[in-house]
Amino acid sequence: MRIIGIVGARPNFMKIAPIARAFSATEHEFCLVHTGQHYDEKMSDSFFRELEIPEPDINLEVGSASHAVQMAEIMKRFEPVCHEFKPDWVLVVGDVNSTAACSLVATKLGIKVCHVEAGLRSRDRAMPEEINRLVTDAISDLLLTTCEEGDRNLLAEGHPRERVKMVGNPMIDTLSYMLNKAGDRNLPARFYMDPGSFGVVTLHRPSNVDNPELLKNLLGTMDIIQQQLPLVFAIHPRTRKMAEQFGLLRYLESMPNIKLSEPLSYLDFLNLYSQSKLVLTDSGGIQEETSWLDIPCITLRENTERYITVDHGTNYLIGTNRERILQVFETVMKGRAKRRGELPMWDGHAAERIVEAIFE
Repeated sequence: MRIIGIVGARPNFMKIAPIARAFSATEHEFCLVHTGQHYDEKMSDSFFRELEIPEPDINLEVGSASHAVQMAEIMKRFEPVCHEFKPDWVLVVGDVNSTAACSLVATKLGIKVCHVEAGLRSRDRAMPEEINRLVTDAISDLLLTTCEEGDRNLLAEGHPRERVKMVGNPMIDTLSYMLNKAGDRNLPARFYMDPGSFGVVTLHRPSNVDNPELLKNLLGTMDIIQQQLPLVFAIHPRTRKMAEQFGLLRYLESMPNIKLSEPLSYLDFLNLYSQSKLVLTDSGGIQEETSWLDIPCITLRENTERYITVDHGTNYLIGTNRERILQVFETVMKGRAKRRGELPMWDGHAAERIVEAIFE
């Protein structure tokens, strides 16, 4: 069999790494296509090296643009790849623009599509990722889910049972595989912190950082928290840009117990947050990783597509209300944070089940 695997943006890299490794142990041909949606050193190159992802067979080098332009460019450049390689399957992961764009191309060419991480739903259509999930699932031939919630969502939407299969979470494959390797680094010391004595912050969603009042409120909340718990803020380029544009960057830089950092490589960030007391974030994947590591996570969003992390993990879905964020923060500081429950099939072997499902 011939399979094209699609990778495009930072959240994809952790998912494709174990899948590429699992395919390399078979006789089947796996062609890795990087769309170039994230293309700079911090967002792409370092991840390929650290996660031991093979060099892409093809790089479409699309770069950044508006959603419509970027997706159109990916589709235009990916179609000739399909004509030349003639794959039996196109495998896509996650919910970024590359996922939806390549799925559309493959489907129109009559090539089977396998969607890894299918069935996740935030039910917030203002999120571009939610549209990508809905579109990709609607046209995929094989829907591989990370949890029972994904199965339920897909079956409720009318997808045939035989197309839906729970395989577990490939993000956790990467996390468990890389945890010891990350342990060789000592990120807390780089920020003059002791393990377990600090929190980690990430913010990047436009809904949080593109609104001056909302961003000011979140930074003001961080100001209160840093007076009780030192924080490391791995600041996303978009967040830095908007904070500067709104005149908030100096305010953030003036907080004595917040250490600002450029975006970190996968291993550096894993080493850092795995030794933290808590994480405050609006990321999707971090909700899963902190739950598996049994680290309290305060999610600064009104919804999530990963409710398993709330129901069975360590995630608190809080939104952006300052009073609610501080209430949960106090709960964690008093040692009363919830603990991880059972996370079925998050066992480090999802990639093998993914390969098996395609061959079946």
